[in-house]
Amino acid sequence: MRAADIIIKKRGNPTPQPLTKEEIQFMVDGYVAKTIPDYQMSAFLMAIYFNGMSFEETAALTDCMLHSGEIINLHGKESLGLKGPFVDKHSTGGVGDKISIPLAPIAACLGVQIPMMSGRGLGHTGGTLDKLESIAGYKVALSPQEFEQLIAQNGYAMTGQTQKIVPADRLMYALRDVTGTVESIPLITASILSKKVAEGSDALVFDVKYGSGAFMKTPAAAENLATSLVKTAQAMGKKAVALLTDMETPLGLKTGNYLEIEESLECLQGNGPKDVMELTYALASHMALLAGKVSSIEEGLELCKQAVNSGRALKKFLKNVDDQGGDSKKLLEQQGKRRSPFHAQLNAECDGYLKIDAYKTGIACINLGVGRNKTSDKVDADSGIILSKVQGEAVKAGQKIMDVYAKDEKSLEEGVAALKKAVSYSKTTITQNKLILKEIK
Repeated sequence: MRAADIIIKKRGNPTPQPLTKEEIQFMVDGYVAKTIPDYQMSAFLMAIYFNGMSFEETAALTDCMLHSGEIINLHGKESLGLKGPFVDKHSTGGVGDKISIPLAPIAACLGVQIPMMSGRGLGHTGGTLDKLESIAGYKVALSPQEFEQLIAQNGYAMTGQTQKIVPADRLMYALRDVTGTVESIPLITASILSKKVAEGSDALVFDVKYGSGAFMKTPAAAENLATSLVKTAQAMGKKAVALLTDMETPLGLKTGNYLEIEESLECLQGNGPKDVMELTYALASHMALLAGKVSSIEEGLELCKQAVNSGRALKKFLKNVDDQGGDSKKLLEQQGKRRSPFHAQLNAECDGYLKIDAYKTGIACINLGVGRNKTSDKVDADSGIILSKVQGEAVKAGQKIMDVYAKDEKSLEEGVAALKKAVSYSKTTITQNKLILKEIK
C-alpha cells in the first residue's frame, strides 16, 4: 500500500471511494510508527473532513485508533469484584457541566460499574480532572491496576488518559488542531469512542450538547454527531444511547473547579439545582437501563432519587474521595467557606429578564483563572462564579446577579468586564429551551 493512493481514494478521482479496514489501519499504524509523515496524515484528515466516512469506515477508524495502544480489559476478573456490565457517560462539554461527578456515585448505587476516563478543560469548556484535582490530594493518574481495584471496591473510579492509551488519538488530535480539521463528525466520533472503549466500557451514554456554549451550535448539528456516536458504537458491538441537551446558558449555579465540586456535593445532599439534578438523573437512569439494572427509565429515575435521599450516593462519593487520595472530612468542612479572596459582585445594569450566554461566560471564566488558553496553562482551583439569578428571571437594576471569584486582582478586573458582556436584559419574557431535547438510540 501507499499512503498517497489511499489519500487519493478518499479525496476522490473523480468520486470519493470508501476505504477498507486494511487501508485505514495502514494510515493509523504508519502515523503512530512515524513512517507516514505529518503532511500525508494532514492530507488524509482533510480528505475525511470534506468527504466524510460511513458508519462502517468510522467504526474501522475507531477500532484502529483503539488498538494503537494499551486497552483496559475489565472482563474475566470476577474474582476481583469486577462483574460488569461496565457503563460510562461522555459529555461533549459545556459551561458549569459537572454532571459526571454526582452522576457516577448515583449510578453506582444502582449496581452499575463505571470505568470513567475523563479529560481536562481547554478553551471555554471545563474538565472533570481539573475539578477533581481541586480536592487536595485527589489522584487522577491511576494505574490500570488501581483503576480496576477502585471500581471493584466502590462501583466507580475516575482517571485520566495515560500516554499509552490510544496514542493515535493524541497524535492525530494535535495535528487536527493545527490543520483546521477538528470539526469533522467522523474524526470527533473516532476520537471520543477510541478512548471510551479503551477504558473497558460495554455500553455508553452520550450527553451531546448544543447552543452557544457547546461545540455543536444547533440541534441539527448535535443530532448528526449523536447519531454518529451511537451508530458507530453499536457497529463496534457496544450498547449506546445519546441525549441532546441544551447549553445556551451555564448549567447549574456554580462554575469553577472547586465551586463545581461544591455544587456536586449539594446535589448528593439533595440540594442541587433543578437543571443539574434533572440531567444527572436522566443520564444515570439510561446507564442503569443499558446495564440491565432497571426495566424502564421511570424505574431508574425513582431509584436514583432514593440513592440521593437515603444518603447512599453521598457516602459513595466521599469514599471515592478518600480512596483516590483526598480527605472527605476536610472537603465537607470547607463546604460553603472555601472562597478566593479576590471577589466582586456583579449587579444588574437595568430592569429586565436576564439572559446569560454560556460561551461568553466560559470565556470570562478563563480570564478569572478557571480554564486554559493552551494545554500548558495552570488552572486556579478557587476561581469561578456563583449565580444568584438564572436565565429568564426578572431582575431589577442594582440587584445582585452573581458573585465573582478570581486568582488575582488583574484577573478579577478582566473577568468582571467579560462577564458584563455575557449578560443581557430583555424587556419581554424569555422562552426557556427544554433541557433535554430528544433521545437518539
